[in-house]
Amino acid sequence: MSGAGARDPGLQPERTRLAWRRTTLSFTVVAVLAARQVVHREDVTADDLVALALSALVWLGFLLVAHWRIGAVSTGRPPGAMPAGQAVGATLCTLALAAFGVAIVW
Repeated sequence: MSGAGARDPGLQPERTRLAWRRTTLSFTVVAVLAARQVVHREDVTADDLVALALSALVWLGFLLVAHWRIGAVSTGRPPGAMPAGQAVGATLCTLALAAFGVAIVW
């Protein structure tokens, strides 16, 4: 009864997938607001454009990490925990976007 095949994940994979989609949507909104801040500014500097380009790059990196995780959770038998590399990648993307957002507003 305690064998490896007896695990029933229930709705946990679906909740995890939906949470990743919400997080990706929130990340996208932040990236779009940063872009909007630059576009509506009268005196756009090269630093603003670099921060904007790096924000877009970090956003794409986060989308990649989220896509990997959503794909992993969608398998027949989802993994228990997020691999360390993906967790570090998602964390670094979040911190980098925050830093670039501050650079744009500052």
